[in-house]
Amino acid sequence: MGYLLQKLRHKDVWERILRERLTEPLHLNFLSLLVWAFGSYRAKVAFDLVVRQWNAYGVLKAADHARELGINRVSVLEFGVAAGAGLMNLAEIAGRVTSVTGVQFSLYGFDTGQGMPAPADYRDHPDLYQQGECGMDVVALRNALPANAQLVLGDLSETVGPFINALSPREPIGYVSVDVDYYSSTASALRLLTASPEKYLPVTVMFFDDVNDERHTTACGELLAIEEFNRAHKLRKIEQYRFLENSRVFRRADWTKHMYCLHVLDHPQRRTRSREALPKVWIENPYLKKSPPVPMPPRTGPGRPNAPPPL
Repeated sequence: MGYLLQKLRHKDVWERILRERLTEPLHLNFLSLLVWAFGSYRAKVAFDLVVRQWNAYGVLKAADHARELGINRVSVLEFGVAAGAGLMNLAEIAGRVTSVTGVQFSLYGFDTGQGMPAPADYRDHPDLYQQGECGMDVVALRNALPANAQLVLGDLSETVGPFINALSPREPIGYVSVDVDYYSSTASALRLLTASPEKYLPVTVMFFDDVNDERHTTACGELLAIEEFNRAHKLRKIEQYRFLENSRVFRRADWTKHMYCLHVLDHPQRRTRSREALPKVWIENPYLKKSPPVPMPPRTGPGRPNAPPPL
């Protein structure tokens, strides 16, 4: 609650509330008050009542997907920790999601620990970002983090490789937040996504922070890094979740435009339909006089259901 009250002191937060919430139907805003007061945690995520809605959506989505696959622990990564508010928010959300789903989380925050490095060239948007921004009190943050969260400090070009090589497939990556501003840093971060397919959920939710300024372009920054990654990897694709807002209660929320998915096309789970979906699907045609026959279970012999009568 204290963190929420601090956020409400900022003018841009109120501007976003006015733009995203009060332009929505009145009855939805009234319902959200009831959900805030009496609703479950899952309902609060659905109504965007959790601070940093993108993290809440991504972590809960990863947990639900992992549970469907029989996975009981998932890794959550943040690139660009800065002062650490985002990582601590992820830790709080992960704890709440565990209580709802039973899925456990390991959290990792990647950062230099010394603020942003110098931009390499125009692709790093030096007109928007500069060296030394977004510093960190490493000791204070480490002391504040829970036991399941840790910092991975250093240049991303040196830390990402050893991390993904050591990561166990029993704790696959389920959600990744990328907020490193630069093209060069994002390109280094995305090298994380090229290891063996079992180290990821088949569809891994991603959030990209720096894609919405009018000066952001596919020739620079995070968008360029995504474009290059997709061109370089035939079986790994990062795609924007274009229709996410259609499944949300509040459709004007800006964060939905920042949500992407890593599609791990070489993942074993992408090669066959899930067990629950094995029965064939028949689609009724109301224009025909007779509907197609409903498929029956195989006939296996006398005494079994649907077996032919004995001769």
